[in-house]
Amino acid sequence: MSEVANYSIETVSLAAYADQLRKTAVFASVKPEDLCGLCEAELIHMPANGIVLDPECPIRAYWLVLEGEVCADRIEQDGSLTRIGVGRSGETFGEVLLLSGKSPTVRVLAAMPSVLLRFSEENFWDMMACRPEIRKAVLAHMAQRLHSYQAEAAHREKLISLGTLAAGLMHELHNPGSAAKRAASQLRENLLRLQELSLRNTQRPKTSAQLECLHELLKDALHSRHAPALSSLEQADAEEAMSEWLEGAGVENSYAIGPSLVNIGFAQSELECAQKVFDPPGFSDALNWLGALVSSVSLVCAIEESISRVSDLVMAVKKFAYDDRCSLRDVDVHDSIQSTLTILGHKLRQRGVRVAKRFDASQPRIHTTGVAISQVWTNLIDNAIDASPEGGEIEVHTWTEPGFLAVSVGDHGSGIPPEMQAKIFEPFFTTKPVGQGTGLGLEIVHRIVTQSFGGKIAVDSKPGATHFVIRLPQNAE
Repeated sequence: MSEVANYSIETVSLAAYADQLRKTAVFASVKPEDLCGLCEAELIHMPANGIVLDPECPIRAYWLVLEGEVCADRIEQDGSLTRIGVGRSGETFGEVLLLSGKSPTVRVLAAMPSVLLRFSEENFWDMMACRPEIRKAVLAHMAQRLHSYQAEAAHREKLISLGTLAAGLMHELHNPGSAAKRAASQLRENLLRLQELSLRNTQRPKTSAQLECLHELLKDALHSRHAPALSSLEQADAEEAMSEWLEGAGVENSYAIGPSLVNIGFAQSELECAQKVFDPPGFSDALNWLGALVSSVSLVCAIEESISRVSDLVMAVKKFAYDDRCSLRDVDVHDSIQSTLTILGHKLRQRGVRVAKRFDASQPRIHTTGVAISQVWTNLIDNAIDASPEGGEIEVHTWTEPGFLAVSVGDHGSGIPPEMQAKIFEPFFTTKPVGQGTGLGLEIVHRIVTQSFGGKIAVDSKPGATHFVIRLPQNAE
């Protein structure tokens, strides 16, 4: 017997454990002497919390739990552990790694003092080759385990996507909400100011010339006035000049109302008529009244835009959420792409990534029973954003081909190495760092496009240009 780390190992005869082997699904119908000459295995006594399998020191072997219980935990990026499986007495594990040729990515610990049999990789393949019963049981067990793991990983991928979308939506809703709140607060101040100015004006009777002047200013401000396009420097100079002129004319709050009058398109010369027909206090009140009115209209427009933005986001989420109807229907592909871009808007702005859209207006709709097309655009566009450099650009193009509507999503990142391009649609294959991807995003895209919609997907990638091309049948067969 030898001591290794925190557990003990000894080589034992399989014949001594024949009764326990027959209680397992893998060895139920096999006698130890029929295992192609294999008569020994390693018996391991593992204390509670002892490490059975560690990704940092992987051991490629096939394990059988004789007594006790072991737990498999995935190590997350932040160092936390997520429980993904439990092995109890009579159960086996390790075949997935041996059959797939992959290194372990989970840590297996003994949940209590446990006893295990360990078969080397060579012994495992010998057993698989010589005994059909073992081969059948192992493959069935692997299929069941892979199915469970894939279902759990798919659920996790969906939660990650929902978390990403939820975080983006919170930012998207926060911006127009904050803008509307600020505008409403300023509008309240303007209304109080307008009320104060109205009370002042009632104390000063107006001449016909003054009333006509106010009427013309009001008409220009609300109906026919369009501010000229100015550069930032020109805008600042115009506002400064207007505010200084108003201050020189004795107008109260000149630096507050000057920018509002410039934004609506007023020039000093157009206000001089009011200066001629009003005395200085009356001119100040008239310009403050005009400035408060113009500012109020602008604030109402800002509130309308903010509410419209919130409504657009709600509609985008509704379209995204109700994409799972399976009846035969028309799907506007352009609309679903735009909804996805709306939902991912925060991430685009956060990374400074632009979107170049070139949509074919001739036929954006497909007649289909397929579902979850928004999940396709979400995965492809989200991957394109991640692959793009800061301040980069992604491209979304659509066009028609005989019988198909084609959609291309491209980025200008580092590209996918040629040796990996054949594997990108395989489950659990990812080029992202550990903890940042499950390897299911593109597998989900491939499954939805090919199985749900009966379409095709292709990738063309080289350094600086990667394009995924989706072809969806325009009419369901």
